[in-house]
Amino acid sequence: MSEARTLVLGAIAGMTILLGLPMGRLRKPMPAVRQFLNAVAIGILVFLVWDVFTHAYEPIDTALSNLHAHKGGMGPVLGYGALFFLGTGVGLVGLVYYERFLARRPARVGAGAMAAGQLEASSASSWALTPARRLALLIAVGIGLHNFGEGLAIGGSAARGEISLATLLIIGFGLHNATEGFGIVAPLAAEAERPTWLFLLAMGIIGGGPTFVGTMVGHQFTSDAVSVLFLTLAAGSIIYVVIQLLGVAQKMGRRELLIWGIFLGLVAGFVTDMIVSAAGA
Repeated sequence: MSEARTLVLGAIAGMTILLGLPMGRLRKPMPAVRQFLNAVAIGILVFLVWDVFTHAYEPIDTALSNLHAHKGGMGPVLGYGALFFLGTGVGLVGLVYYERFLARRPARVGAGAMAAGQLEASSASSWALTPARRLALLIAVGIGLHNFGEGLAIGGSAARGEISLATLLIIGFGLHNATEGFGIVAPLAAEAERPTWLFLLAMGIIGGGPTFVGTMVGHQFTSDAVSVLFLTLAAGSIIYVVIQLLGVAQKMGRRELLIWGIFLGLVAGFVTDMIVSAAGA
């Protein structure tokens, strides 16, 4: 598979995230719809945390196995372990300080202090970072970091001549990314003012564009260290976002709707990932 064709297919796999973004244009959906979208987003993101950590831990597990079999030393274990915890810490704790910085700015409310009613900022312009849009941006960034790791897998398999594997990865990641769009726009469904198509496109590029970048990087060279760092950054940021969404969900009530939504989000994540697993990835 040529590099140009690989990059085009990698871009398509990433941009399927756009399919779920129009849901953010819903005008004042019923409270039950708001909570259901929020809960489905939580389920999808919880799956992503598991998926990301699983792939990020693989180099550490391999290094530990080599150490046990006396085929390697402690260097790789310590190196990958340090990257694992560094990425997770920066992705999770770093966002706490980022939100604290935003809270010090005048006339803005940080997502960390967000309540359901605060999402309806009617005076905001189409590009103002209201609490809901700020949370959507954080979700898009976290998913984008995760999708960079997916792009590395696509580009690496194509560069090694594993065409069938690369094709299945593109199909699987493309289907999987289509569900991630719902996670990005879930907070936006609670706003009185609908986000513009341009804003949704920007969120799609932030969330899906790194798949193309990762494909380009992975086609040139592969690096377990880079993969571990970006995947754990993604995991940490996604955990932070899940905490925020759970806080909003608790204020909405309807516990049974929350649980059903989370369950369906998990199902969507695992079912679409089964195609990738079928490729042996």
